[in-house]
Amino acid sequence: MDFSPPKLFALITATSFAAGLNLYATLATLGLLARFSVIPLPPQLSLISSWWVIGVSVALFGVEFFADKIPAFDLVWNALHTFIRVPVAALIAYGAAAGLSPTEQLLTATAGAAIALAAHGGKTAVRAAVTPSPEPFSNMALSVGEDGLAIFLTWFATKHPYWAAGIVGVVLVVLVVLVRWIVRSLKALFRGAEEVVVKSEAPS
Repeated sequence: MDFSPPKLFALITATSFAAGLNLYATLATLGLLARFSVIPLPPQLSLISSWWVIGVSVALFGVEFFADKIPAFDLVWNALHTFIRVPVAALIAYGAAAGLSPTEQLLTATAGAAIALAAHGGKTAVRAAVTPSPEPFSNMALSVGEDGLAIFLTWFATKHPYWAAGIVGVVLVVLVVLVRWIVRSLKALFRGAEEVVVKSEAPS
């Protein structure tokens, strides 16, 4: 695979976004793709293709697959993973950009962390809006969709990095719109609740 800077950045964009959605699925997919010679990883990331890293990633993906589908608990799980997904995405981007200059490598790692944070933050915000729903199926459907998107993006980026990066761009725009809508809806909800409280406390 040609690791020219534009193609490399497109690949990092897609995999960083995937890591923000589901880090363990992304690591397992990257490791298996490298293990079966679908994509050559830079020497700095060769550890990802080791069987023990793949095995641990698959095991943790299995844990997350169930934990992430439990309403309310998924919010706690995702909050804790803010301190895992984003730093690891930055480390992957840093290792992938080892052939660039130190400044470019640092900028690439920063961009990888920012993209992962955007994916993670958007995912958490949407989950926070869906979790109060009395039925669990919407939460489960979102989780399955996120898992599938993380695996698909990681694989697709190895074949068509520019298209994968384009998909990430579209999804980021959708997430921004959704998050803004969620914030406005929550503000309207709180305003409505405050008005009800004020009216109930007012003397008749």
